[in-house]
Amino acid sequence: MAISICPADSHEAMSREAAQRIVTALAAKPDLLLCAAGGTTPLRTYQLLAEHHGCQPHLVRALRVVKLDEWGGLKMSDAGSCEGQLRKHLLEPLGLSNPRYFGFTSNPADPKAECERVRSRLMAEGPIDLCVLGLGMNGHIAMNEPAVSLQPFSHVAELTESSLRHPMLAESSHGPSYGLTLGMAEILASREILLLVSGAAKRERLRQLLKREITTQFPASFLWLHPNWTLLCDRDATAGLDLKA
Repeated sequence: MAISICPADSHEAMSREAAQRIVTALAAKPDLLLCAAGGTTPLRTYQLLAEHHGCQPHLVRALRVVKLDEWGGLKMSDAGSCEGQLRKHLLEPLGLSNPRYFGFTSNPADPKAECERVRSRLMAEGPIDLCVLGLGMNGHIAMNEPAVSLQPFSHVAELTESSLRHPMLAESSHGPSYGLTLGMAEILASREILLLVSGAAKRERLRQLLKREITTQFPASFLWLHPNWTLLCDRDATAGLDLKA
């Protein structure tokens, strides 16, 4: 098993480490299937990846990307959508064409059918080679919310109040009515996972994760079942915490 905890002095240092790991993975497998999360934490990582692309344009010639999740009920062009964020900070800077990118439509006529479409595409192209995740304020990963039970595959998620207060929705014209997300089995089937945790606001959630107690009420805890994942975190998130494996 290759589970590691890598603290960094700052969000910038954490992001540089994450970007370098993606670059290394791309060098080993040019047609890498990268699962990209939205949110504020990974944005700098994507910017740094774009900088690498500027210096090494061949780097992403065969890269494939799948979107981790999406706010349901928003327009794809909404400023708060995961689609808008990924297109602005990752897909367009890398010049990634649509055939090499797929993910949930944010406002599908049939959300369940949309989840089945993404599930089928992932089954055909997957598994995910490298999955970039953030840690939710209530312990969720993607939009797999705390619950009595968790869903294994792509599904429509009922969002908690905590998720509905996500900072990226501050720019949205209106709030989402549901979530669309990869399921826990699809995420845990990834060959490698990077969990990025940044800022003092995530410290208590990180403290809970480090207890290594697996429960559906804290979905991120299921990462302890994965054989190859890395926790990348900054000083603000880890202050006062015991990081010993």
